[in-house]
Amino acid sequence: MNAPLHPEIPASQFNTAQALSQVTAQWDDDIVKQLTDYIAIPAKSPAFDSDWARHGFIDTVMRNAASWVEAQKVEGLRLEIVRLEGRTPVLFFEIPATHADSNVKAPAEGSEGHAVPSVGAHPTVLMYGHLDKQPEFSGWRNDLGPWTPKYEDGKLYGRGGADDGYAVYASIAAVQTLKSQNVPHPRIVGLIETCEESGSYDLLPYLNALRERLGEVALVVCLDSGAGNYDQLWLTTSLRGNASGVLKVEVLTEGIHSGDASGLVPSSFRILRQLLDRLEDSQTGRLLPQGFHCEIPAERLAQAQATAQILDDEIYKRFPWAHYDCEGAPHFALPTTIDPLQALLNRTWRPTLSVTGAEGFPALKDAGNVLRPYTAFKLSLRFPPLIDASTAVRELKTLLEDNAPYQASVTFESHGGASGWNAPATQPWFEKALHDASRSFFGAPCGAMGEGGTIPLMSMLSQAFPRAQMMVCGVLGPKSNAHGPNEFLHVPYAKKLTAAVAQVIARVPG
Repeated sequence: MNAPLHPEIPASQFNTAQALSQVTAQWDDDIVKQLTDYIAIPAKSPAFDSDWARHGFIDTVMRNAASWVEAQKVEGLRLEIVRLEGRTPVLFFEIPATHADSNVKAPAEGSEGHAVPSVGAHPTVLMYGHLDKQPEFSGWRNDLGPWTPKYEDGKLYGRGGADDGYAVYASIAAVQTLKSQNVPHPRIVGLIETCEESGSYDLLPYLNALRERLGEVALVVCLDSGAGNYDQLWLTTSLRGNASGVLKVEVLTEGIHSGDASGLVPSSFRILRQLLDRLEDSQTGRLLPQGFHCEIPAERLAQAQATAQILDDEIYKRFPWAHYDCEGAPHFALPTTIDPLQALLNRTWRPTLSVTGAEGFPALKDAGNVLRPYTAFKLSLRFPPLIDASTAVRELKTLLEDNAPYQASVTFESHGGASGWNAPATQPWFEKALHDASRSFFGAPCGAMGEGGTIPLMSMLSQAFPRAQMMVCGVLGPKSNAHGPNEFLHVPYAKKLTAAVAQVIARVPG
């Protein structure tokens, strides 16, 4: 029989000061440079670069990350870039478990005399991240840009560093911290994809293909989420789902003089407004169909109440509100609510609609007196974690397309949807490990918070590994602005998060 794995790692065995010192040096001497190079590569996700394979940017960042991981010479690590025909690649690595009484690999017969992980014999930690990016967007500071990295005051600016190119580097750094202190750890596997920003539609085939090699996952570490502040560790406990697509209203085959036709030919924009009124109360922003709502679980409501007390008005003050001066007094655009609890629930457990793009409009400088032939909006619908995505997509399409005003041509071209996620019940060992790690490196207990974004992987993994605990966390704190202009990675926070991840991994029971 294999020697027993650590049932419980004593706190004294993991030297937190040494861990933070090592992680800090690795970030300063190496990882920041790796991420600076990464940011400079426009590795846009396939949804935003249909020619991704020919352009080769995704392959470049994948090869760079793989080369760096191999260069770390982590004992026992095996790495492979896995490619399925017609799909974006994934990086897969595995590191065998170590014993409680020594830092040697668990015995198992392998080829060429190498020990190999005994898949299924021991609990496995799965470390996840992605290397694909959102598109450029506009509004960047004059001295910044999506592909022009800049390190300033502890913040590394540029697209994708925080969301979440850092994940693979931080994951390996966490493992190296355990190895350097001879702290025993479970079997660890890594899965780094390149399709996340497109909805992870390539990921499920890889999960199926790698299922046997993944093993019996006890803990998932997903470094692709947010933080309520930079003062403590934050655990994401829920994620909203998402449905997106293009709503197009067409009334003419070509533009015509607005003086000649307006009043007789209905405006495609006005028809589109009527269709959106079926979906949303424009006065309050509340989504009207009851099918897009769900009851908020009592545990999540209690967590939101606690988090509201921690963050208070920073929940909404963190955003870059537009402002103007009126007779010397500053005026700011207002949030939908200034009640901290309701603000949290609005962005995590209640559905909402955003218009993220438009077509059919000339630029303002080119807009003459012409009634446009069509209007198209790209819609992004966020819905609560417990709503099924396929049902939401069908309801949305039916709601928008049926009984079009003026018999106009109305189409909703769905870009698909992803269900949200609600974390499983927290096991006592995991809760203790999170609070201990947060206190070790931040001096405060771990906070819990739902996120308004969507990580399709989490729903997939919860179904694949229903008994696993989910350490969903990340560096996307106040003003980090993922997907928007001036996105940055808060490096001091990332260092502490890396060390905290190492400590939690060391506490996984055997």
